Amino acid sequence: MNLMRLTTICLLACTAAVHADNRKLAEVLTAQPAETQTRYYFRHPAETLSWLGIEPGMTVMEALPGGGWYSKILLDYLGPDGHLVGVDYNQSMFPKFGFVSAERIKAKETWAADWTADAQSWGGAESASISAFTFGTMPDSFHGKADAVLLVRALHNLARFRADGYLDTALKDSVAALKPGGILGVVQHEAREDKDDAWASGPRGYLKKSFVIEQMQAAGLEYVGSNNINQNPADQPGADDMVWRLPPSLSTSREDPELRVQMQSIGESNRMTLKFRKPK
Repeated sequence: MNLMRLTTICLLACTAAVHADNRKLAEVLTAQPAETQTRYYFRHPAETLSWLGIEPGMTVMEALPGGGWYSKILLDYLGPDGHLVGVDYNQSMFPKFGFVSAERIKAKETWAADWTADAQSWGGAESASISAFTFGTMPDSFHGKADAVLLVRALHNLARFRADGYLDTALKDSVAALKPGGILGVVQHEAREDKDDAWASGPRGYLKKSFVIEQMQAAGLEYVGSNNINQNPADQPGADDMVWRLPPSLSTSREDPELRVQMQSIGESNRMTLKFRKPK
């Protein structure tokens, strides 16, 4: 059975699962472009957003929104009474990767304004309002305003450069942005607990669940629980593997069709899905 067929089956199941309780989310998901829907089989947006308690009218802070895969869903789902806040890495973090061009680093100076302008074109007439900032530059006006913070595949690079304070700053901003009782949701490439700590420290994309929970609790959040929505047991990385070998990146098989097929058969990464709450 090919991925498109599996995606169709998953979409029908997902929308059926949320239809009775959340007609709007089902409608938003079925209205997304086919390219977006092909990822539902591995990303489970219906179950993920429902389990995290994301609802229309909320103010939601989304870390590392990029090209807007989740943002485009959230804008229409949160609706005209909602507010989507995009948050990118601090500009000073990008030179540390070693492969980001000078032009791209320069462009990051105006990321908040540029992303907001782009995102304005993603939603419809009844979409949420939009704003943005970068970690470490959060305006005081955002303090205590968010119903939820979403860290979807955004923690590994923050952890990778943890020694420079980027993870602590991001979590400090996230907690400060939340209302008392607000939810922080994590979807993150998950390393097995028996992996070496250095291997699972972020450069390969994977983190241990125990590490994530420890960091969130240290930041002042209460651990609510985990869900296996986004687990993929077929993802069993070896010592030399990184998460970007898998779809959608397929970075190690661009010149190797046979390896590409093998990576596609695994699918997207094994991911933890965790929920935390800011104490009231």
